[in-house]
Amino acid sequence: MSLQPASTEFAARAKSVIDEYKGLEGPLLPILHGLQEEFGYVPGESVPIIAETLNLSRAEVHGVITFYHDYRSHPASRHVLKLCRAEACQSMDGDAIAAQLSQALGIGFHETAADNSVTLEPVFCLGMCACAPAAMLDGEPIGRIDAEKIEEIVAEVRS
Repeated sequence: MSLQPASTEFAARAKSVIDEYKGLEGPLLPILHGLQEEFGYVPGESVPIIAETLNLSRAEVHGVITFYHDYRSHPASRHVLKLCRAEACQSMDGDAIAAQLSQALGIGFHETAADNSVTLEPVFCLGMCACAPAAMLDGEPIGRIDAEKIEEIVAEVRS
């Protein structure tokens, strides 16, 4: 995550988003969501601006960004596949599903395919325990993942 000084255009866009949410009680998370919506990720250049606006340290802002798995520090690929790694999914052969998906996509967790087609991310509960193992592709839930669904997912992200 770069903490370089922001360009004037970027700073204006970021400041606009920050100003929209700074008056809320507990504004940091809404600001981060707003920045991610605006830029597709939370740019490192926004950290000093957020910190100064909210009277927080840069470390505090950075810590929140890196703590929550939904915030990105760089642009995502065309598709984002989130695979649940929580206990219910693990009990339904989640490790084998993760290995099969990783092999089929040619990437591991926190990686993006060389062709920028898909990013694979672990998440710890999608709230779909009854449909374990579960995943989410571009915000759409997928339950009861098996070899056939893995083939469908790979076909979808490669198309």
